[in-house]
Amino acid sequence: MAPSVESSTLTSASFEELVREMIIRLGEDPAREGLVRTPDRMHRAYQYLTKGYREDPEALLKKALFTVNYDEMVIVKDIEMFSLCEHHLLPFFGKVHVAYIPNGKVIGLSKLPRLIEIFARRLQIQERLTTQIAETIQKAIEPQGVGVVIEARHLCMMMRGVEKQHSAAVTSSMLGCFRDEEETRTEFLSLIRNRNGV
Repeated sequence: MAPSVESSTLTSASFEELVREMIIRLGEDPAREGLVRTPDRMHRAYQYLTKGYREDPEALLKKALFTVNYDEMVIVKDIEMFSLCEHHLLPFFGKVHVAYIPNGKVIGLSKLPRLIEIFARRLQIQERLTTQIAETIQKAIEPQGVGVVIEARHLCMMMRGVEKQHSAAVTSSMLGCFRDEEETRTEFLSLIRNRNGV
């Protein structure tokens, strides 16, 4: 059920009041010209950055399933991803590579980036994001297998703490034949490493 206008207004007011309080606690003046509209801007930004909570990944895929007689690997690589780390609310960003081997059904190619977007636009950790993408594809079309690899850079590492500017985290989730068959897994990893490929 959608929230009423009144409750949305109260939620907005509460969020913005929290941001004003945070600005004060950081030692700044929320009435300063550059900060006066920051609570509203931040509220709108976080609504967008967490819109994945208000979207249904399974419903998205149900609209784009097609019956085919094709059993070779389908790969969509280098899909841009932006998310927020749930530990520090700082961004992490990178590339997602998705592969599956159909078992009678395929997903419309444009829906894979949309699926990634739904899960990325939530407070996340990279490991969970990787698993959620793979498991949702597996549930939707029951392919012979699914492989998902994410390569990402985390601002919580780059801007604070160890401050390693060029570090990247790589996570993978392999299901079905991608987990059980080394040849399938190796082919997938080889193809996503080939940056000169199509």
